Amino acid sequence: MSHLRVDQIGIRFDTTDVLREATLTVERAEVVALLGPSGSGKTTLLRVIAGILRPDSGSVWIGANDITSLPTHQRGVGMVFQDNQLFPHMSTIDNVAYGLRVAGVAKAERHERGAAWLDRVGLAGFEGRVVTELSGGEAKRVALARTLATEPSVVLLDEPLTGLDRELHDRLAIQLAQLLVEHSITAVLVTHDPAEADVVASRSVRMDQIDGSD
Repeated sequence: MSHLRVDQIGIRFDTTDVLREATLTVERAEVVALLGPSGSGKTTLLRVIAGILRPDSGSVWIGANDITSLPTHQRGVGMVFQDNQLFPHMSTIDNVAYGLRVAGVAKAERHERGAAWLDRVGLAGFEGRVVTELSGGEAKRVALARTLATEPSVVLLDEPLTGLDRELHDRLAIQLAQLLVEHSITAVLVTHDPAEADVVASRSVRMDQIDGSD
């Protein structure tokens, strides 16, 4: 049984079919890249998996569990957004530990786990930093650490390295790939960059291969 299964998802905005019978399977610890031009439904599909959007048809499964109707916080799915979505009024450690706080983890434990994930993304000692003073690459890594700290069953990455210069982008792509493999993380990466997909993902699929609306 696949770890993540997206089965015939359909979603329409006004009179436009953004997704029509989109179907995808991802095995445990596999990283799959979704490739396609802007407007092909890549991010929409991630938002359906995350529970941010309800599909008009189809279902989403993690293992034997149908999570289609579950709210986002009950799905065991973490998402790294393109624009990071860090909280500017919180320190770096409080940003990373935010999901653990929502889950009711005690302060000492969530800070310990948050610090461990900062170390894993190469930001040891950044706990007290103000996030508005972070560089672009540092902010990307904080957003990744925040998602991974909750140890989700599936991680969704929506163009997580966008906006970086090529040298930094390429370096972080290698680090991201190593992190996902090291921790056996099941992930779906949205990108328009085949080279990035080759580095980060173990398998790439085009949206026109899995969705009937393309």
